Amino acid sequence: MRLFRPVSKTHPSSTISARMINCILLSVLISFVYLLVSLSVSRLQPKDTIKAYFLSSQDQPQSLTKIDHIVFGIGSSTKWWPKRREYVKLWWDAQRMRGCVFVDRPLSYLENHTDSHLLPPICVSEDTSRFRYTWRGGDRNAIRIARCVLETVRMFNTSSEEVRWYVFGYDNTVFVPENLARTLSKYDHTSWYYIGASSETYHQNSKFGHDMAFGGGGFALSSSLANVLAKNFDSCIERYPHLYGGDSRIHACVLELGVGLTHEPGFHQFDVKGNALGILTSHSTRPLVSLHHVPHIDPIFPNSTTFTAVRHLFSAVEVDPLRILQLSVCYDRWYSWTISVSWGYTVQIEGRHLYLRDVLRTQETWKPSSGLASVYTFNTREVHPDPCQRPVTFFMEHVSSSPVDGTIKSVYKQAYENCTYDPISSPRKLEEIRVFSTRLDPNMRQLKAPRRQCCDILPTSSTGGKVMEIGIRECKEDELIYIHP
Repeated sequence: MRLFRPVSKTHPSSTISARMINCILLSVLISFVYLLVSLSVSRLQPKDTIKAYFLSSQDQPQSLTKIDHIVFGIGSSTKWWPKRREYVKLWWDAQRMRGCVFVDRPLSYLENHTDSHLLPPICVSEDTSRFRYTWRGGDRNAIRIARCVLETVRMFNTSSEEVRWYVFGYDNTVFVPENLARTLSKYDHTSWYYIGASSETYHQNSKFGHDMAFGGGGFALSSSLANVLAKNFDSCIERYPHLYGGDSRIHACVLELGVGLTHEPGFHQFDVKGNALGILTSHSTRPLVSLHHVPHIDPIFPNSTTFTAVRHLFSAVEVDPLRILQLSVCYDRWYSWTISVSWGYTVQIEGRHLYLRDVLRTQETWKPSSGLASVYTFNTREVHPDPCQRPVTFFMEHVSSSPVDGTIKSVYKQAYENCTYDPISSPRKLEEIRVFSTRLDPNMRQLKAPRRQCCDILPTSSTGGKVMEIGIRECKEDELIYIHP
């Protein structure tokens, strides 16, 4: 009987092979366990965390553009500045705005210092004699005005304060600054934008460009575009001596950078003469940004000069800028009246029922032209030759805001016409219209996709039938604007 078994000898190569197999198996096991743990963690990871990850990789929305973010370049001359400075004073805020008025040569001491604290600084344009200008009968000042872009950007692109937009216009361009800033808030200033509007007339657009921002109505360049444009501007305009205006040169150079016009209907060139009531009372649902050629049209309010009429309009702008000229339409079922409120300007009453699409057509109240000059870029409707057959128009008298609840009351008085009328059924029996609203403050979604607001005729009993009261409000989700049976 053996108490001990002999120890068997193992070959060294078989021992090494066994160890390698064990290492491989261990590695596979570790990898498998890691995979299971990773899958478990990903399943347990909250969806909010995943969303946050993807949101963090996207561009975050910019804060609203404010007036402080805008720099203005205003084209003028020593001839016109003394006559038009009062228009600039209407909208310029020296405490909040930056910019310059460009003139062709230094002003006299008196001209340069009168009310200078209420106006933009005066800048003398650089010499442009080295540039050719070949438009027969044109004005080579167009080159100087075009170079306002270059000179303004050079002046402010190193500013310690943020510049998002450069806005350009003329000394007779009247801006509504709050509406301008809110309109530009829709766009990312770090992208390349050229924003403005064309003329109201087909003739002007055909002559100078349907896709050009007309300079009189004003236009905006994002700072990112303006900085690049300025670097190449002089070499660019040398290629265009044959163009007429400064805005044509700017348009050509922006096109060479591959950028087209972003159209904003709130900029107004106003290439019409005479009574502009029709254009003003059919304004877009977009905010009113600018008016041009104001001295060339009739006073927009009766018994006023051109300047005092615009100043009167700005008394309403100061109370509710984003609502100015916004059109609301409602109906009086009893009399079949159609009532159009162009807030801060007029209330018009048609003594008959008109569908909304017909109300929105622009009344041709201005002086008619001939040929292509009488073809417009919007829908129009003829005005009756007899003033007594036209809508009864009530002009804004004053606007006030309640310090208690913020309700805004605007009062409109009838413009007198020597007409005979039915004292029962004619809207001419009204002497005054009172409109109640709240301050219009659209959010970004509403700015990008605006909707017209609705209005109602409010019950009144103590005015002897001489006063109508109207309330303006947001339309209900599925509300239609029409005369209800």
